[in-house]
Amino acid sequence: MRAKRCARVCTRLVLLSALTVTALLAPPPPLSFSGAAGPVTPGADSGGPDADSGVPGTGAPGAGVPNAGVPAVGRAWPVGTRPPVLRGWEPPATVYGRGHRGVDLAAPPGAPVRAVAAGRISFAGRVAGRGVVSVELAGTGEPPLRTTYEPVTASVAEGEEVGPGEVLGTVQPAGSHCTAPCVHWGLLRGETYLDPLSVLPPWLLRGGPSRLLPVLGVPPPS
Repeated sequence: MRAKRCARVCTRLVLLSALTVTALLAPPPPLSFSGAAGPVTPGADSGGPDADSGVPGTGAPGAGVPNAGVPAVGRAWPVGTRPPVLRGWEPPATVYGRGHRGVDLAAPPGAPVRAVAAGRISFAGRVAGRGVVSVELAGTGEPPLRTTYEPVTASVAEGEEVGPGEVLGTVQPAGSHCTAPCVHWGLLRGETYLDPLSVLPPWLLRGGPSRLLPVLGVPPPS
């Protein structure tokens, strides 16, 4: 009896050892990324104005994303030379989340509103009682970057080419969502909102007085 019992125990130990070795030598299962978070896909174009920025034809508001790949093509502020930023860009956490899809720049009614860079007027009209101007910026990829300005009484028309610093219109006395007179300035690529300040180069963001640089080989004026 004792010999048979030992034989059974030894058989079980051998089987257990074989299963353990097989499990250790087996290749690991492939990793699944089905639950990984992917890039936000903005909603399809519904042809209606965006509730926050007033941009026509953007459909569902896209969530804000990092500004990688935004060229600093800006050559002028939309208003003034270095206007106070009353409210900055606050990207929403989700496509339909709350946020501020642009920046609010202090500007008195009637002040000129200028194109920050060269481009083409893609929209100039009224949306929900507010004047809106959109400019597709030249040489910024496909789809091109698009800047928006509101509330603005437009002095340009759709399809016109504009240069950096060219006047697009004037600040409307009413229609702003700010507590003080302001211009809401937005930046999009396709349906995705970006920080408008990212289109400005560092020297323009810092502001300060302009200064002439010396030209090599040319003596300074006496």
